[in-house]
Amino acid sequence: MLPISASRVLLQRSTVSQRTFVASTRPSAPARYQRESAGSQPQPQALYLPLERVRVSERERSHWLLVVAAAVGAGVVGLSAFGDEADAASPPVDYDAVRKDIEAILEDPSYDDGSYGPILLRLAWHAAGTYDKSAGNGGSDGATMRFHPESDHGANAGLGVARSHLESIAKKHPGISTADLWSLAGVVAIEAMGGPEIKWRPGRVDKEGATHCTPDGRLPDASQGPQHLRQIFGRMGFSDREIVALSGAHALGRCHSNRSGFDGPWTNSPTFFSNDYYVQLMERKWTARNWNGPLQYEDETKSLMMLPTDLALVEDPEFRKYVELYQNDEEAFFNDFAKAFTKLQENGVAAFAKSWYQFW
Repeated sequence: MLPISASRVLLQRSTVSQRTFVASTRPSAPARYQRESAGSQPQPQALYLPLERVRVSERERSHWLLVVAAAVGAGVVGLSAFGDEADAASPPVDYDAVRKDIEAILEDPSYDDGSYGPILLRLAWHAAGTYDKSAGNGGSDGATMRFHPESDHGANAGLGVARSHLESIAKKHPGISTADLWSLAGVVAIEAMGGPEIKWRPGRVDKEGATHCTPDGRLPDASQGPQHLRQIFGRMGFSDREIVALSGAHALGRCHSNRSGFDGPWTNSPTFFSNDYYVQLMERKWTARNWNGPLQYEDETKSLMMLPTDLALVEDPEFRKYVELYQNDEEAFFNDFAKAFTKLQENGVAAFAKSWYQFW
């Protein structure tokens, strides 16, 4: 016989049986971004099992309801942990539909190099890159860049464009948190521009108020060297290999003098995700640019640029061996980047630290 409190949970959670869960698959990229392949196209694969919509049997559902009910009745967990209030307040979210809507707003010939993909990736990166494992705060959870002073941190200059670009999707899908939307937008951008499939799951919760903003200085300073990179990324728990892999995102986009102060693209294909960043870094001759801006480097054609933190990857012997690996093995880069980016997006997310979240 279950305790009264446990029985109450069974009644309240009985609505779970009415929900329809579907396996999430990666949508195909726009034709403009499709990679040429001599072989057959890979089949879509289901994303993370956690929280992401898996069809479960009535027997399995009943089993977990009993487990949850018993846990609540025994005082192991609180009822609020399972989101009854959130269920009542927020409409359900079709994440496949969100993905498609994000993909639909990526291309725009009037913006930059014709795509919002790179700046949406930068938004996801900078929202998550504030994580500090020692302080136990920061990361993609919270979407604190909505507030001053974090929105005005120098490293976030220009990201208001990305935040505004996603507002229409937020209105269309009011159940998704801003934190999840920013993170998923980065994932969709990577995949749509030819990059690897990124494991992603929802669960981030928006925090309200500037008191949750992280201090300035947690994101990489492009004017620095190897020691700075290890300090910044090490705070988030990344190894040398992961640092170099995440740096490969510079295959996309460009710097803007009215934002970061730096200027120019890293590659000749700034809307296509590949290992070309490492190829250019290793195969071109880079010299200091003579201009009225911060120190950056240019190639022989003066059409591409690299930052001091980029050249630090070839100057440091430990970093360099991974640059050489990714220069010659794009598959290794894709695999390592996908894992590191998922880690970046999940660092500090409170929901993912709860053991029940792994199977609920």
